[in-house]
Amino acid sequence: MKLALTTLFLMLCSLLNLACAATDNQLSASEREQGWTLLFNGQDLSQWRNFKHDALHSGWQINEGAMHLSAGGAGDILSRASYRDFELQLEWKIAEGGNSGIFILVDESGQYIYSHAPEVQILDNAKHSDNKIDSHRSGSLYDMVAAHPSSFKPAGQWNQVRIKLQDDLLQVWQNQVCTTSIVLGSSTWQKLVAASKFATWPGFGEQRSGHIGLQDHGDKVWFKNIKIRELN
Repeated sequence: MKLALTTLFLMLCSLLNLACAATDNQLSASEREQGWTLLFNGQDLSQWRNFKHDALHSGWQINEGAMHLSAGGAGDILSRASYRDFELQLEWKIAEGGNSGIFILVDESGQYIYSHAPEVQILDNAKHSDNKIDSHRSGSLYDMVAAHPSSFKPAGQWNQVRIKLQDDLLQVWQNQVCTTSIVLGSSTWQKLVAASKFATWPGFGEQRSGHIGLQDHGDKVWFKNIKIRELN
């Protein structure tokens, strides 16, 4: 009897996983009506390219319905389209001890993808050494605003992120916990920049439109359900 129940439980789990996979990287009719578009459809990576390149490195792959950085050295990537006021949603998971990030307002006038672009941190808070600084932990506006620990799920689990930028108000949620709410260019913003590693970086955070970026920090990371809508 116990064996039969265990088998039934495993079958149900398998069916649930298949159901979830079937709905990944798709838009509902309601989302389409609201203006959402996919930045990853689960089948190709055509909407992404490497920073300062027209093509995408082969190290960025599709793995079980997710965008996957299989190994370091593939380089940071960005969306082919750029955005001003927008709402972005995605899910990510990181390998044990891993580090990555989500960039907004990316331009290509600087040397690196992060030269001017604010970053929402992705990190294994438990095992990566960058966990010693609270504003370097998962969900934080990197080196500026610390996320609450309740917003983070362990390495290997999917985390949900929502980023909204409208009329210079930047808001970030991770797993439905608000981790950032700040007005770009405000006196509070300027104080945070001045107290951060970006204080001497010309042009950091000054752009008001740009690409969405994903970071190659040398660690395995996965992304799915990447969707965006422009806010007019």
